[in-house]
Amino acid sequence: MSLALTTLADAAQQTAYALLGGMGARWRHSRGVARRAAELAGPLGIDADLLVAAAWLHDIGYAPPAVVTGFHPLDGAGYLAARRWPPRVAGLVAYHSGAVFVAAARGLGGALAAFADEGGAVADALTYADQTVGPEGQRVTLADRRTEMLCRHGAHSWNALVDHVRWPHLRALAERVERRLVTAEPVRSAFDGVAVPV
Repeated sequence: MSLALTTLADAAQQTAYALLGGMGARWRHSRGVARRAAELAGPLGIDADLLVAAAWLHDIGYAPPAVVTGFHPLDGAGYLAARRWPPRVAGLVAYHSGAVFVAAARGLGGALAAFADEGGAVADALTYADQTVGPEGQRVTLADRRTEMLCRHGAHSWNALVDHVRWPHLRALAERVERRLVTAEPVRSAFDGVAVPV
């Protein structure tokens, strides 16, 4: 992480681009998730810089320089921790989108536990952003994202194996975020001082 950058989100965007910029759909998805996270932060009343940074970085574990176990949330978090990113960012990356269920099934629960699972509004917003943006960066419904993911990974994948527990978790999380959005007070701008994804 460069100290010359003014925000965590700026540094995250540059790091994500360096690792994922040449990976086509993976980059477009990450850019879409960062954009969605920036839209959510203000209405949800959460730290936009932290959320957008985690959104930019959530899939860096797919980049070859980060791959260790082949489980992208854990590999991304490990990459960030090794480079002294804030522990909250690494933890958000580690646990995004119900990673705890896949980690347990793969026997990686102990390794994942090295990172803090903060839960709460920021973690919910990151997962909601990830689960409502498709592989090309387009906005999708939660149900459509699930269908696409299961088709892409296959019927015998780890994601399919844990879908019976992960899917109810994701639905409940989405309902929490959507309830917060409905009751949110209007805000002036969610983007003040935050790198807005383009």
